[in-house]
Amino acid sequence: MTADPILQDRLPHLAWLDPRTARLPGVQPVTGDDWLRVDEAYGGQMRERDRLIADHEPAVHGMTDAARAAADELYDRVLDKLRQTLGFLVGQAAVQRPDGVSVALNRAAPLRTLGRLVQEDLCLMQQIGDQHVLTGAILCFPASWTLAQKLGRPLSEIHRPVADYTDDIAQRVQRMFTAIRPEQPLWRMNYLTYADPTLHQPRLEQDRRPRPVADLRLFVRSERQCFVRLPHTGAVLFSIHTYVVRASALPPDALTALRDAGL
Repeated sequence: MTADPILQDRLPHLAWLDPRTARLPGVQPVTGDDWLRVDEAYGGQMRERDRLIADHEPAVHGMTDAARAAADELYDRVLDKLRQTLGFLVGQAAVQRPDGVSVALNRAAPLRTLGRLVQEDLCLMQQIGDQHVLTGAILCFPASWTLAQKLGRPLSEIHRPVADYTDDIAQRVQRMFTAIRPEQPLWRMNYLTYADPTLHQPRLEQDRRPRPVADLRLFVRSERQCFVRLPHTGAVLFSIHTYVVRASALPPDALTALRDAGL
């Protein structure tokens, strides 16, 4: 377990208590342009992202040739958004982050560069044949999956180990990806209890996440996932903003509901 865990104070949405988001896929429209966020854990999460990208880049960064144009479009899209985001100073050669760190801009490594600017992990999904395929990502905070095992695979194969991801859900999710409009991003949140608050938790498909002891559900990990259509390449950005909070920070009824669900 991390000696000094990187935690948020609260979850922005208790997805398991909201009938709209409690069941798969639980997707809702994004309000306004709210698909990237800066929260109270920004400094800690970005220090960890910097470390992972510097020391373990092959594990957290990957891109196929098919993703190049989409990655370039995403690079421009994110920088445009950061120019309008409080706390960022976007220059010609570098961006100063809200935590004061200056990050050199490198268009030749678009996903790697963006991974040092925003809290979100950024995954590019592109339609190849009749399915959307993961073609590129900066994935610093995987929750029990690995980029190397998923890169280049379609949605149906990526979610194969997920017990609740039935054929019906798979078809609905693929239809959703096909229907996403550039002007209307979507979001959803997942949720699990963890004994270990570590943000970087890669696992192979055959490996299982250690389950917390029933009376020691110490942390809740929740991902706010957004789906954004890039208008020029048609790729879909699948972004993941990871929240980890102490279970004790939840309202008692929320924690009881998680226990009742067996999580």
